[in-house]
Amino acid sequence: MGQTLLIYNTLTRQKEVFKPLHAPNVGMYVCGPTVYGDPHLGHARPAITFDILFRYLKHLGYKVRYVRNITDVGHLEHDADEGDDKIEKKARLEQLEPMEIAQYYTNRYHKAMELLNVLPPSIEPQATGHIIEQEQLVKQILANGYAYESNGSIYFDVEKYNRDHTYGILSGRNLTDIINHSRNLAGTEEKHNQADFALWKKARPEHIMRWPSPWSDGFPGWHCECTAMGKKYLGSHFDIHGGGMDLVFPHHECEIAQAVASQGDQMVRYWMHNNMITINGQKMGKSLGNFITLEQFFTGNHESLDQAYSPMTIRFFILSAHYRGTVDFSNDALKAAEKGLERLMNGIGDMERIQPSKESDATTQALVKDFARKCYEAMNDDLMTPLVISNLFEACKLINTIIDHKASISAEDLDKLKSTLNLFAFDLLGLKSEKGDNNDAREEAFGKVVDMVLELRDKAKADKDWTTSDKIRDELAADGFEVKDTKDGVTWKLNK
Repeated sequence: MGQTLLIYNTLTRQKEVFKPLHAPNVGMYVCGPTVYGDPHLGHARPAITFDILFRYLKHLGYKVRYVRNITDVGHLEHDADEGDDKIEKKARLEQLEPMEIAQYYTNRYHKAMELLNVLPPSIEPQATGHIIEQEQLVKQILANGYAYESNGSIYFDVEKYNRDHTYGILSGRNLTDIINHSRNLAGTEEKHNQADFALWKKARPEHIMRWPSPWSDGFPGWHCECTAMGKKYLGSHFDIHGGGMDLVFPHHECEIAQAVASQGDQMVRYWMHNNMITINGQKMGKSLGNFITLEQFFTGNHESLDQAYSPMTIRFFILSAHYRGTVDFSNDALKAAEKGLERLMNGIGDMERIQPSKESDATTQALVKDFARKCYEAMNDDLMTPLVISNLFEACKLINTIIDHKASISAEDLDKLKSTLNLFAFDLLGLKSEKGDNNDAREEAFGKVVDMVLELRDKAKADKDWTTSDKIRDELAADGFEVKDTKDGVTWKLNK
């Protein structure tokens, strides 16, 4: 914990030194997926963003309790008051139990996260498993006078809350603007104010998923689950709450209001939000017809894709931009990420070919000495992963210079270089080599065949059969192999 980590707090709109409430313990809550469809690229970005934070905090020596929820009920349309529950709607269409739908897509989400090398959270609570806690939250808000009952439903009284506190502190919106821009929806005559949001909804006859409550058989409003589960597992005050920027309003704004209305003060110290992934400048989403699932990326089975892209290519693509900046999807950008990842993995792998010298030259010694410091500085500056990647490429450039015998490195400095590369590329950025993932035996056999061909070339050179030697080299080059003759022997790699 010797490093000073700066993180951008959406609430204060500035970078702040991270100081946990109860160091070395850290409580972190991140809004997870709504499991009514296949995970898509938009799910990948927050998962990877907060995976990086989770990894780095643990590396700094903190004991992190990372809670990432699963929304499997109560997630209504965007106004969070009207419309069908998405899981229920799908269940009716497919004639399945709603929990079958939820479990199926939860499994799909977990599989995608595993492929992306996203670490599982400490706790992964489901909304349906915490109905009692959500009812208790509603009771507390009612008892404190910030909610009211209407026809069996409970609504949060935004106007009354705003008189005593301030509604809109996270998003920067004021209540007048919110009311003026609120949609007039059928059934909202139950509410005192257009901006009021549901804490508990009375179930209509066709609503499958319902629970008994003091007010009606119904279900909790979308915003309740995170407040209730965050409090249950992290306490009334915890350090970090994260999610996508699209959740700032209304979801996280409503969470703040619920917390203050129920306990008198805010629960969360740092609010963190990753930005969106766009296609041609538009947010990726089903309604815009530009929706691409992670499985489609992995298989290439989508009309907008030129080819399949591996999970690590997707991860590298996301980490190549700062988490608070937008990432615009294009095949060119993904192909560049694919080549960049390959170059990085090849550079790290090439370290094994280095024969250390007795001592490092002055330039190498300085680069190795500064390498770890520059990587830490980038991570400590609000998780500046693009700069970390840039530093990793600088290290790979040094590796190539050493292999080409234009620089020298001592065994001690080589160990430092390896250690830092492995730490930041694999342990903290969560990258991994995908070579041989599907068939290690085939990869090994492939390498042996190439080595055998190069042995034949060495024999031809020893016999001064330059024609055969050159022919083998040229044929390999034509097939994409880069062959280098060095004083330490022959090396090769396959370029895509």
